[in-house]
Amino acid sequence: MVTRTVDLRSDTVTKPTEAMRAAMSAAEVDDDVLGTDPTAFRLESEVARMLGKEAGLFVPSGTMSNLISVLVHCDIRGSEVILGDNSHIHIFENGGISTIGGVHPRPVKNNVDGTMDIGLIEASIRDPRGELVYPTTRLICLENSHGNTGGRCLPVEYIDRVGELAKKHGLKLHIDGARIFNASVALGVPVNRLVQPADSVSVCLSKGLGAPVGSVIVGSKTFIAKARRLRKTLGGGMRQVGFICAAALVALQENLGKLEHDHINAKALAEGLNQIEGLRVNLAAVETNIIFFDILEGSKITAAELYKHLMEHGVLVMPEGPSRMRIVLHHQISSCDVQYTWSCFLQAFTGLQEENGN
Repeated sequence: MVTRTVDLRSDTVTKPTEAMRAAMSAAEVDDDVLGTDPTAFRLESEVARMLGKEAGLFVPSGTMSNLISVLVHCDIRGSEVILGDNSHIHIFENGGISTIGGVHPRPVKNNVDGTMDIGLIEASIRDPRGELVYPTTRLICLENSHGNTGGRCLPVEYIDRVGELAKKHGLKLHIDGARIFNASVALGVPVNRLVQPADSVSVCLSKGLGAPVGSVIVGSKTFIAKARRLRKTLGGGMRQVGFICAAALVALQENLGKLEHDHINAKALAEGLNQIEGLRVNLAAVETNIIFFDILEGSKITAAELYKHLMEHGVLVMPEGPSRMRIVLHHQISSCDVQYTWSCFLQAFTGLQEENGN
């Protein structure tokens, strides 16, 4: 019988804290579709201020925030966006920019650190003289931190260079900042400086920050006015949304300072796992709160056996392939949870090896 649960599937699995629930209950609300919900406005203004942009817009999800941002910048069907081949927008958002927006993706290879080579980005920009046959490049998208490479952080110098490239060619720059605060903390760079070159940024509130729902898009007032119309088109206007935004305001106040502890826990767990024979973790890739680990070929335990063993002990992880799994730390995982998780891994390998007669 499982008596303890350590949920490491994602940082989206956190439960609202008592302070969040109290704030939600007491939230002042009005009709946000009409633009009069005061708590939503407070949240939008605060996130915009923190990121150094003119205005913000609350939306139900990170997927919608990226979709709206791309469609505002690429407002002519047949436009093209340059983005990483291993980016969240390209892989995990149902191809929405194409199916809904008629926007053509131009993927560029992501390096192991989440960057794309500047030269490859520039080479992917369409020559305007070929507009008779080519899509028109209008936008570059970056992701920071970069989820599929293990939460790697794009340095501010790199983002500046991409911003300069975008300006040189008259393009816009959007940053998928689902975990931008994780990147800011890990790099030691203020978040407003990190996104300074961007024309728009999407910020997820329900990942590392631990709010129950939503994302905020930030940009210029003109950009946000267009984004608000698209939010309505996509069904994202939610009337008295202030009670949800109230929880996000608490998350900003209470959990932003906990991200560094999440990173410390992730590093500690990664180092422990890497010491277990049969497991491999690229420790250099663990920069924030995400760990990818591989079960080595020839190990005495399979991924399926490991997953089953962990579940039986209340440890939940995310399978990523036949021999790869993912762990994500968050503010509701304690140092004791990390130690317990490591002990479950250790027991899985040593115990099953003994059962198999080794």
